[in-house]
Amino acid sequence: MVSNTELIIDSNHNEVSIALLNEGVLTELHREKGSNEFSVGDLYMGRVKKVVPSLNAAFIEVGYEKDAFLHYLDLGQNFRTLDKFVQKGRFQDNMPSALDNVSFETELDKEGKITDVLEPGSQISVQVAKEPISSKGPRLSCEATIAGRYLVLVPFSNKVSMSQKIRDPKERERLRRLIKSIKPKNFGVIVRTVAVKKKVAEIHSDLNDLINRWGEMVANLKDSESPERILGEINKTSAILRDLLNPSFNNIHVGDESLANEITTYIKEKAPEKAGIVKAYNGQLPIFEQFGIHKQIKAAFGKKVMLKSGAYLIIEHTEAMHVIDVNSGNRSLSKSQEENALETNMECAEEIARVLRLRDMGGIICVDFIDMQTNENQKKLFEHMRNCMRTDKAKHHVLAPSRFGVVEITRQRVRPETDIKTNETCPVCDGTGEVQATVLLVDEIELAIKNAMTEYTPQKVLVKAHPFVEAYIKKDLWKQQRLWKKEFKKWIKVQPDTTLTLLEFKLLNEKGEELDR
Repeated sequence: MVSNTELIIDSNHNEVSIALLNEGVLTELHREKGSNEFSVGDLYMGRVKKVVPSLNAAFIEVGYEKDAFLHYLDLGQNFRTLDKFVQKGRFQDNMPSALDNVSFETELDKEGKITDVLEPGSQISVQVAKEPISSKGPRLSCEATIAGRYLVLVPFSNKVSMSQKIRDPKERERLRRLIKSIKPKNFGVIVRTVAVKKKVAEIHSDLNDLINRWGEMVANLKDSESPERILGEINKTSAILRDLLNPSFNNIHVGDESLANEITTYIKEKAPEKAGIVKAYNGQLPIFEQFGIHKQIKAAFGKKVMLKSGAYLIIEHTEAMHVIDVNSGNRSLSKSQEENALETNMECAEEIARVLRLRDMGGIICVDFIDMQTNENQKKLFEHMRNCMRTDKAKHHVLAPSRFGVVEITRQRVRPETDIKTNETCPVCDGTGEVQATVLLVDEIELAIKNAMTEYTPQKVLVKAHPFVEAYIKKDLWKQQRLWKKEFKKWIKVQPDTTLTLLEFKLLNEKGEELDR
């Protein structure tokens, strides 16, 4: 049975927020800031700042406030070949991007020392493997790869690899023969899961796009100096569409018409049969409000995460790890203690897998499930937890419950954890505990409308306020709005907005632009 998957995209001048809904349940949330530098996949010309023999690693200057980290094992076996090619490209005009005539240098020894390869001051090409997290700079690799929809291109290699999720032996053999027949010499290829049963023309087109991007990088090598980005990963919206778009996608709702047109163009190129699922949203409520996403974010990003049954999770974050405590709460208990513990644990395992993806939590996660007495039930829980994590694209490993019922999970961390504060400061005292005398809010709104009418003379005015305030304004058969119409000769529309605190409000004109007060 194919699941119902929707992508909801909200856009403003600061960032693009992308929510993935599976059967109406929020499973992933991504936010792309205006600047997307130092994203995973970006290629930079970096300068070796410091070589540390005790770590067998080097710190590389790439333009971030903290120097990036490069371990010897991340140089790649063909580092010498890549580096020779890059140095030649920096000083040669019209450097050819084809690798047919490249002669391979001696491969690096896995047991070698970084001091034998790098020296301070030298410039090398590097790729971001992990984004800056906390106080750490980016983690780098010198094994350059360029990701497409169906394939990943690996220069200076001749190997054809398959996604482990492609299990059909006949399909694996078909794809292997196909790639070997079309790939250029000295380019390796990793075949992604979505390539299964795709036609030759689609895969060939994706390969050509990747080779063109490699050519763009080679062209950017000329006169490049550290720190300089020589090839940027595509924006996160396109990257998510590239990685996630599959037959289960039913709709992509976009809150900005121009962005909707861009996405439609992208999908027409990559998956023409899906172009019709893109819909520009122009409703009155914010798009995340319309689809219930704000409500789900508030429920999933707090310290306490409630489940429908009454059970709940307590999630604590420390410098070293995440700790999750499972509680039965006020869940109805109609069976034996052991059966209730198993049911609660199984339900919470599904929610934990969703929350890990949603928050993009990485590192070590320790889950304290409710104690169970039998080994059979502990085994059931372990298998269920592993099954729930199978859809997670991040590399992870789940350990069997310990003798104390604690399940340990490690999950790859390649970018900072999504952190959304769900605790609100008291809007009256601003967290001080002291209440200040304030002008009645409705009078303040009326004064703001009067000033906006004088300064901007808008054709229409929309007031967005907290639902409590909106309900107060509309009580007594819209008495307040009728008074405003009498004074301003216009009907002032009022809409609720749960993203605003109790004493916040916004004024918008007929174009949806916010009016300064």
